[in-house]
Amino acid sequence: MTASVHPKPTLLAIAWPIFVEQGLRILIGITDVFMVSHVSDGAVAALDVGNRLLFFFLIVFNFIAIGSSVVITHHLGARDSAGAGRITTNAIAVNTWLGALTSVVVFLCAAPLLRLMQLPEGLMQYGLPFLTLMGGTLFMESMNMSIAATLRANRHTRDAMFVIGAQNLLNVAGNCVLLFGLFGAPKMGVTGVALSSVFSRCCACVAFWILLDYRTHLRLRVRDFFAISWPVVRRVLRIGLPAATENMCYLSAMMVVTTFTARLGGDSLAIQAYAFNLQRFVILFSLSIGLSTEILVGHLVGAGHFEDAYRGLLRSLRTGLLVAFVGILGVAAAAPWLMHLFTDKPEIIAATVLLLRLSILIETGRVFNIVVINSLRATGDVGFPLKMGVLSMWGVWVPLAWLLGLHSPLGLAGIWLAMATDEWLRGLLMHRRWKQRHWMKSAAQAREHIVANTDDAALA
Repeated sequence: MTASVHPKPTLLAIAWPIFVEQGLRILIGITDVFMVSHVSDGAVAALDVGNRLLFFFLIVFNFIAIGSSVVITHHLGARDSAGAGRITTNAIAVNTWLGALTSVVVFLCAAPLLRLMQLPEGLMQYGLPFLTLMGGTLFMESMNMSIAATLRANRHTRDAMFVIGAQNLLNVAGNCVLLFGLFGAPKMGVTGVALSSVFSRCCACVAFWILLDYRTHLRLRVRDFFAISWPVVRRVLRIGLPAATENMCYLSAMMVVTTFTARLGGDSLAIQAYAFNLQRFVILFSLSIGLSTEILVGHLVGAGHFEDAYRGLLRSLRTGLLVAFVGILGVAAAAPWLMHLFTDKPEIIAATVLLLRLSILIETGRVFNIVVINSLRATGDVGFPLKMGVLSMWGVWVPLAWLLGLHSPLGLAGIWLAMATDEWLRGLLMHRRWKQRHWMKSAAQAREHIVANTDDAALA
């Protein structure tokens, strides 16, 4: 496996391709929502619930993808490319098996899962075919996530950007043909959107495998999917399991809160869907800065440059706060005009605009969580974010959303205020953790482990 030769990459050089890549990923979802909105608001609500279930299962794959990315950066920072190659091989193999198992479960249990999310029976005609097709092909997404994480850890962030760009074009073209019946094709509605997404996902999977070979010269053989090194997996899971569990905790809390929204009615589900999709553009800024900072901090930890890592995170955090504030302010100001792209119902437009204005509180608090937690993860300090996440999400966010959303006149706005409270509480706790430098002990242990185990037989 070949490490990147660039000794001191800048935040911008790594962040902008991640920004574009993640923006294109978001654009795929927004394009689906935009096109499905021409079917009905109910179809949009069903699509949103189905996607939330899919996001939940994608977190399962992050157990490996997140952990492997961090450990790979440690090895590359210590100039141990052989060790990075071992991590990559095992991570892709394990994630492929997890993806296959998840695909079978979602394919067979799509209807019960949608009912668990309290999707109204009248919307099942939209949600069921979408979730069945998208869930049954999740195994390709599991491979994509592992390979993309490997490429980013090697600082080849542009590769994933190009792949997702091509996937987006294929998805839009497929939607036009199958949703609207162009070129004599049948009008398949939401099912057509799912088929288009599956085809573009398959093409992306092939492209990622080609790039893995080209960039790292690493070729997995069939036996590699069965000859898994469990010591390697344990190292990956030590990072990935708490990190992905924290993400899963967030998604599961979001799913519970979504059931509160569903109890407010189908219009509330549609309003939430519109707000989240416009809000994603701002989350993208924080996410790209957080992921790029994680890569930089991981390489610095592997090289033993802890003080540089400390100062680098604080610079990234200041940048993230400024960009996120300007971004959400712009979206909130443009919301009345943007919403006309999706619907003409004045009550839905007004409610969505209110949520986006409240999102100014949410997104500025979210910056702390995304940027600082990613950097804590890169140092190996993953236990604290998980503990605080469980306490805040389930001790503050969920009960406060239940109280303000269902038992006060605030309704959906109350659910948004509960979310803002959680983001700021966790964010300030994460910032305090970094400033107190408790993470340095974990970083030192990670560095010592790599230095003491640089020969190929260490993880056999």
